[in-house]
Amino acid sequence: MNLSFYTMAFISGAIATVVFLIVRVKKGGMPGLYTKSIASFCFIATALAAANHNSTFIGFASLIILGLVMGMLGDIWLDLKWIYTENKDIYLYSGFISFLIGHLFYISAIYFYAPWTRYSILAAVVGAVVLALAAALMEKPMKMDYGSFRAILFIYSLVLSFTVTSSVATAVITGGEKVWVVMSIGSVLFILSDLVLSGIYFGKDKNTPANIVINHSLYYIAQFFMASTIFFIK
Repeated sequence: MNLSFYTMAFISGAIATVVFLIVRVKKGGMPGLYTKSIASFCFIATALAAANHNSTFIGFASLIILGLVMGMLGDIWLDLKWIYTENKDIYLYSGFISFLIGHLFYISAIYFYAPWTRYSILAAVVGAVVLALAAALMEKPMKMDYGSFRAILFIYSLVLSFTVTSSVATAVITGGEKVWVVMSIGSVLFILSDLVLSGIYFGKDKNTPANIVINHSLYYIAQFFMASTIFFIK
């Protein structure tokens, strides 16, 4: 019975995401924000259903759910940027900070509930720094202008990259345990989503329907994967 709750939440989230994408592309504005909030709530609901199924790891589940809640808040702030343009910078900063905190929760879930070694941590740190520096160096080649957001973008990129490298390193040292593989896939999809989002926000003529769909599709799949880690942890 618990499995069906998780499955229903996952399917409902997929449907809500598709509805949001249609509304976001066709109407945007407040209708887009409303449907986005519903889709984001669905990945939290999926995590809660997974926690109900796998209540042994309530601490891990709590950290993942807190990360997802911060993600939902970030979703709201970023959409308000397009609605209340006079305060767009404040909403954009709020979005970045919310997602950054969310990833700190994800990272905490990894290091509190996964085996690690000093070598895996070293590899994760070095990998995160390399990825964050690569993102910063891509600004000019990708014809983007980060402007006053350059500092917060680097910090956010570093934290997001650490989620990726930590989950991948953990998947490797555990011999491919499903929970860490799922988290690795989710975090990689997250970073791919943000690469598209960077073009939309800081590039020229990249705020297109196709990029909007790609960005949000990658993002929601990523968050549903992060929510599903609760179901798979053993």
